[in-house]
Amino acid sequence: MSDFKLQVVVPKDHDEESGLITSSSVGAGELTPAKDATGVGFSTNPERRAVGDRLFRGSHNSAPVDGDETRDHRPGRRSGPLVSGAAYCVSSCSMILLNKVVLSTYNFNAGTSLMLYQNFICCLVVAILGLSGAVSVEKLNWKLVKLWIPVNIIFVGMLVSGMYSLKYINVAMVTILKNMTNILTALGELYIFRKHQNQKVWTAMFLMIISAVSGGITDLSFDATGYAWQTANCILTASYSLTLRRVMDKAKQTTKTGTLNEISMVLLNNLLSLPFGILLILLAGEWRYVITTDVIELPGFWIVATASGLLGLAISFTSMWFLHQTGPTTYSLVGSLNKIPISVVGLVMFKVPISMPNLFSILFGLFAGTFFARAKMS
Repeated sequence: MSDFKLQVVVPKDHDEESGLITSSSVGAGELTPAKDATGVGFSTNPERRAVGDRLFRGSHNSAPVDGDETRDHRPGRRSGPLVSGAAYCVSSCSMILLNKVVLSTYNFNAGTSLMLYQNFICCLVVAILGLSGAVSVEKLNWKLVKLWIPVNIIFVGMLVSGMYSLKYINVAMVTILKNMTNILTALGELYIFRKHQNQKVWTAMFLMIISAVSGGITDLSFDATGYAWQTANCILTASYSLTLRRVMDKAKQTTKTGTLNEISMVLLNNLLSLPFGILLILLAGEWRYVITTDVIELPGFWIVATASGLLGLAISFTSMWFLHQTGPTTYSLVGSLNKIPISVVGLVMFKVPISMPNLFSILFGLFAGTFFARAKMS
């Protein structure tokens, strides 16, 4: 498995991007995407297809699917898309639900500390995989670190704001409000990169705005603090995506190989976030709460917190696996449809009070997100 290498192409949409480019544990996999959360609207260019061809062994016998998609049709591989898709959906759904359990069910009021612990878990796992030769990790250097620090500051802000918004807002509304990230990203692409969207995309974004506003107005569990955190999260997530796109080419030039693969990027982001996380915990005085709260004495709390951290990393692997087995079109659409079970389970699991107007707003938002994904493909 030493030839298992992942490379990053900056995704278009947040809902699918989050898990891939950040290995974030804040619901990015609704992924996000990215989405992603946060992606993940992947590029459908030859570079992405070439990356997919190098991801796994035994990918020679493929047939075109939906234009740019490839799928292995050998008898032993026919279950690949189903298995990889299920793994991707389960990991992304489980991640946001487990985070909600930690923050709300256990009533853990230290989102930054949770982020710090999860990122430490990611660093530890990637380091072990790198030392064992299971994955390829670029050697980090000071020039790369210095270039990446501004990106990482936004990354930390994105994770922290995502943690606190999830604590105060129900899962379904977080999912709908994350659609606003796509709008901010599209506007940023228009003014920074002069990238124009088609009419269907702008129509979908208008529907997203309607669903977000109506959802907030009809939300029986409305919390101003949570909505403020989610607004900040949308701004930071869009900023992260746009900033990342600007520095990626420069970052690749600082490495010996001239590339920066996915695993190296996950390690870089999570490793650099540790000192910033510690600084935030000290400045906010969060450490006092952490050392005195009774919740950290519960084994169940640590099991759930660790599992959510591992799932954040798992999304990077399962998303790339699913992308290789199908293609960007199927991946993007499944990422949007995946919001539906997340929202439904979130409403039932956490017994969220809901009115018919609010339920309609949520369903309308899910439709808008799916329509957006389809519009981006056209």
